[in-house]
Amino acid sequence: MPTNQPPQRPAPQLDDQLCFALYSTSLAMNKVYRKHLRPLGITYPQYLVLMVLWQDDGLTVSGIGERLFLDSATLTPLLKRMEVQQLVTRQRAVGDERQVIIALTAGGQALRTRAAALSESMFCASGCTLAQIRALTEQLAALRATLQENH
Repeated sequence: MPTNQPPQRPAPQLDDQLCFALYSTSLAMNKVYRKHLRPLGITYPQYLVLMVLWQDDGLTVSGIGERLFLDSATLTPLLKRMEVQQLVTRQRAVGDERQVIIALTAGGQALRTRAAALSESMFCASGCTLAQIRALTEQLAALRATLQENH
């Protein structure tokens, strides 16, 4: 007896999913970064915060969060640990005590020099050309923007 059910679609295959390709690549990238960051005594999220501050020191927690696409509930414990490590200072803004200003310490500044070779190490580890890295970066930024815009 025929049924009026639509034909069953095949189950999605893991390796065909963009989300899994991004996720597993991110895990692999973080593993390589972890190896290179261990001698500096910092984690990958701490490295990202430091890169933001090396570019623009003295930002608010929300300013750092906007740059890294993280909320303050995620950033605050990370920043407190970085303060204990004497990489950053946390001070309430004079005009608005709800805002916390994050600034590099001498130790945080000094890591900039020690981390300078990291970009080249990661470039080599990727096995990509500079043109490929730039193209991938642009494609991923466009994808992120589209996803944020539409959801």
